[in-house]
Amino acid sequence: MRKALVVKKNYNDYMQFMDERTREDMGRLVENLRGKSIAMVNATEFGGGVAEILHSLIPLMQDMGLDIDWWIMHGEKEFFNVTKAFHNCLQGDEACLEQETIDTFFKYSQMNAQKILNWDYDFVVIHDPQPIGLVSWRKAPELSHWVWRCHIDTSAPNPAYWQFLQRYIQQYDAAIFTMKEFVGEGLDIDRLYFITPPIDPLSHKNIPLKKEEAQRIIARFGIDSSRPLITQISRFDPWKDPLGVIEVYKIVRKEFPSVQLALVGSMASDDPEGWDYLYMALRRAGEDYDIKIVTNFNGVSNLEVNAFQTASDIILQKSIKEGFGLTVSEALWKGTPVIGGNTGGIRLQIEDGVTGYLVDTVEECAEKVLTLLRNPALADEMAAAGREKVRKEFLITTNIYRYLMLFNDLMQS
Repeated sequence: MRKALVVKKNYNDYMQFMDERTREDMGRLVENLRGKSIAMVNATEFGGGVAEILHSLIPLMQDMGLDIDWWIMHGEKEFFNVTKAFHNCLQGDEACLEQETIDTFFKYSQMNAQKILNWDYDFVVIHDPQPIGLVSWRKAPELSHWVWRCHIDTSAPNPAYWQFLQRYIQQYDAAIFTMKEFVGEGLDIDRLYFITPPIDPLSHKNIPLKKEEAQRIIARFGIDSSRPLITQISRFDPWKDPLGVIEVYKIVRKEFPSVQLALVGSMASDDPEGWDYLYMALRRAGEDYDIKIVTNFNGVSNLEVNAFQTASDIILQKSIKEGFGLTVSEALWKGTPVIGGNTGGIRLQIEDGVTGYLVDTVEECAEKVLTLLRNPALADEMAAAGREKVRKEFLITTNIYRYLMLFNDLMQS
């Protein structure tokens, strides 16, 4: 395990997004935590929503005066293949839990646990299945509070995998899920909390970009700004349904032959399966040059993602399963209409017909895309309503506030 490096942020810059009472409450909660130390642990420093959140949350909490570190778990390809299987099976994939899988999981948990034997943190937050096993090596449980943060929808998990993980979850003092509906059946733990993921309104991915500048940036990837653009920004995995997005585009193109599709993704170090789905998407796109498939290996960074979200006519997040889907809030924050899969945390962000559309099938998604392309005024109205919802509920300041409340609550237990 190693500490992650973060870029300093100024908490005062974020005051503009909070009302006076919230600012006062934040100050009181921080003061209560003086002298306490916090560790956040996850599997990767870059790629995916968890790492992105921590790159904002950690430096902001540090600037508030809190003693907080971010640790990255070490793993090789064999370990991440195993934990990707855990990720998929917790969302319902059918697979047998082999002894070899258990052995690999235990081996890397034990290897990384050597580092925590010297820890004296008051609070430890473990993110997702990869590092969940570290809790078995915690020292002096009565002197620290360990919390498991699950970003996955475990409402209908593969029973074998869920039962295996429960033996670890039950060693934690508390667990955090995105929403109550995500909690797997039979979970026996004293304290449950519900915290939605946030976006950082001042990150490079979310700072305001003029549309002309955004169009100039995405032109480098072959996008013609004079023609309609549909974009999905997400990892390449089966739950994001990139192949379904391509089918949506093909239906829409029959009425709008000038439409373009961009699939924009970040290839994460803890997601070896992502390459398989990237290649599947490339094969499905074939020689249709109006489908642009680009990743961080093509020069896509946070600024380019911002540009795609700003310049697109419609953002899709056609997930089949989704823990939350930060790209929904990101796009709404930029005033771009969003159509999302009717699943998981996307339902928290999109009020169907008000802040966007929720869809269940390729055909329904294509129909809603056509509705918005035909009615630009309706698209603008939905996007404006969506931005206001994000401001109230899904910014990083709200996320910090909820963590501070949680830590203060645990101190009283």
